[in-house]
Amino acid sequence: MDIKTFALIGAAGFVAPRHMRAIKDTGNRLVAALDPNDSVGVIDSYFPTADFFTEFERFDRHIDKLRRRGNAVDYVSICSPNYLHDAHMRFALRNGANAICEKPLVLNPWNIDGLHEIEAETGARIYNILQLRLHPSIVALREAAQAVADRLHDVEITYITSRGNWYQRSWKGQVEKSGGIATNIGVHFFDMLTWVFGPVRYSSVHLNRPDCAAGHLELAGAHVRWFLSVNADHLPVKQRVQDRRTYRAITVDGAAVEFSTGFTDLHTQSYQQILEGRGFGIDDARQAVETVYHIRNTAPQGLQGDYHPLCAQIR
Repeated sequence: MDIKTFALIGAAGFVAPRHMRAIKDTGNRLVAALDPNDSVGVIDSYFPTADFFTEFERFDRHIDKLRRRGNAVDYVSICSPNYLHDAHMRFALRNGANAICEKPLVLNPWNIDGLHEIEAETGARIYNILQLRLHPSIVALREAAQAVADRLHDVEITYITSRGNWYQRSWKGQVEKSGGIATNIGVHFFDMLTWVFGPVRYSSVHLNRPDCAAGHLELAGAHVRWFLSVNADHLPVKQRVQDRRTYRAITVDGAAVEFSTGFTDLHTQSYQQILEGRGFGIDDARQAVETVYHIRNTAPQGLQGDYHPLCAQIR
């Protein structure tokens, strides 16, 4: 396989090192990176000779210069704040590169149609990182669900990933930039659920606060109660006693799905599939984008209907 060249937008972000590792592990090269923050020493562990920029204008000129010299980058990896994904994917395609974007692909469903148009105009592709579709436990769960396609499963999902006071002060705490809790930390779970159990038939929201959200989904093959939180006070007592900051649990028909390991190389696997032409494209991301958009714009109904049990404990 020919060595491909990459540029990276959002090099100082939480998820950026996973992309750097994936680029390196697949035998390719990062030639340029951008972030307004310069706390990016992690680049030295992967691509110490990559050019780095803190200003978009200079990064833009550099990418354009490479293109005009016949050294156009093949891919732009996008790890920027959620509300900038659309603009940065368009930047990549207009420079002759394919885009590899973190979730959520975009914040609003109508933006997906616009991305289809720019793909058609440029001939380049947009790929979304939907790494949970590659997790062995989720693959096995999907196979099991498809084996009994006429059954409506009872699913409960809980994801608590504690964040400090910085979270609400950052772009992640601003709904207009992150999409809120359900979008920022939940979109990959909603994608996974609809990939396993089919499209959304009905959605209701019980809680939607800056620190947590909860609701109920009726999918083609499952009833789902979900709860998402960044508040450490919502952790189970056992997690707090052991000073564990993250808790994730999925049960299907009362049986727990083992989901505590197997995350370390999913980005690398995602990159391998993209480089082989088998990555997840725009339409793969559409259902999750529509789901979180609906959640974001639905008035919470409180403790009515089939709500997640943790809702009753929230003060």
